[in-house]
Amino acid sequence: MEEFMKSWRSRIALGLAAGAAAVTVPLTATAAFAAGPPPGDGWQPVGGESFGSWQVCYDQMQADLPLNPQYHEATCVHDPQPGLPDFYSEWMH
Repeated sequence: MEEFMKSWRSRIALGLAAGAAAVTVPLTATAAFAAGPPPGDGWQPVGGESFGSWQVCYDQMQADLPLNPQYHEATCVHDPQPGLPDFYSEWMH
């Protein structure tokens, strides 16, 4: 009987862990790109992080642009996240 109980306890624990992971991954994966792209076609989300201002984000994106030769423009979109009011989504075109 004890082996049977351990088996069910293990199954429940694994099921709860898998369920939590299934909920967590989609929420965090989409949250970084909740803001819409800049006007125009062809913009791709390339990242996001907190910056002190839009200008600081923009300047960093312009400095990163030569490292990504497939793109010719870069910009930032203010995209506050819970606990991160200065979060910006980074976009390249």
